[in-house]
Amino acid sequence: MGAMKAMDKTVVVLGANSFSGQDFVDLLLDQGSYRVIGISRSPERSPMFLQYRRRKNLSAYTYHQLDFNHDMPAILALMDRERPAYIVNFAAQSEVAPSWDHPEHWFETNTVALAKMVNHWRQCDYIERYLHVSSPEAYGSCVGRVTETSPLNPSTPYAASKAAADMLLDTYRRQYDFPLLTVRATNVYGAGQQLFKIIPRSAIYLKMQRTIQLHGGGHAVKSYIHIRDVSRGELAILERGRIGELYHLSPDQGVAVRDVVNMICEAAGVSFDVAVESVAERPGQDAAYVIDSRKARGELGWMPTITMQDGLGEVVAWVQSNWEEIQQCSLTYDHKA
Repeated sequence: MGAMKAMDKTVVVLGANSFSGQDFVDLLLDQGSYRVIGISRSPERSPMFLQYRRRKNLSAYTYHQLDFNHDMPAILALMDRERPAYIVNFAAQSEVAPSWDHPEHWFETNTVALAKMVNHWRQCDYIERYLHVSSPEAYGSCVGRVTETSPLNPSTPYAASKAAADMLLDTYRRQYDFPLLTVRATNVYGAGQQLFKIIPRSAIYLKMQRTIQLHGGGHAVKSYIHIRDVSRGELAILERGRIGELYHLSPDQGVAVRDVVNMICEAAGVSFDVAVESVAERPGQDAAYVIDSRKARGELGWMPTITMQDGLGEVVAWVQSNWEEIQQCSLTYDHKA
């Protein structure tokens, strides 16, 4: 299929209240040709966390607070009324460490609820493209360059639930020609990210003169990529990707967590050695996530454009400009079943 015309196309964004979902909603609204419906289980957050809410005109966007695990009939009824041509699914329980404590919650949301949806959708005649947001954690620890054909080897309940979801969706693609597209992107960051994540939390701790803990000394290698670069890639996949294909989105190389924190310290004018301490590594933490994105670059003409220096500077500036509101927020992960 060539590039979509997209005039008056309806896109449903599941998990629209998430960090990745809200940025994708904002990018869709930038296009000026999409009608966007957002669905998430939590109330809409403040404009500090939702880029699109800073717009003057939101006439092309509607938001519905609905929970996969409790409101599935309402979600499916809403979709059958609106008949979206495109669905993009960011919704997931996505934190690694707490998935060991309540693995059933991760599977209920990431796998069981998805099974209910896709079994309904495969009987619908209105869906032209479904983009599923997976995770490179499904590969386990990434050694060398990992491509889209690398075997799955999850090492946490979270990663296992995502891998199971990917395999489930592919069975519906093969059996019923479900119009599946899949994306796996590396570690996203940017202004508006959840405050417990390492990059915003580091900037906040420096302002509070509070010590930053580095799990395992921060030697785990991550592939940090700015959220808008990922959103642009996801839109390219939605519009021009080949049905049935998986695409990776990643920067050119990985970087150790400690090096990222050191860059934030340098930007804030604080000594790294004074600001950090090493603590034990988290259970099941993979050593590296370095995945190959040559396929998306070659087929779709996508590439990341925002440097780490610019992106981290944006986060520091966001913390500074929203400091009063940030001080009223929790800096810890809040798990909801």
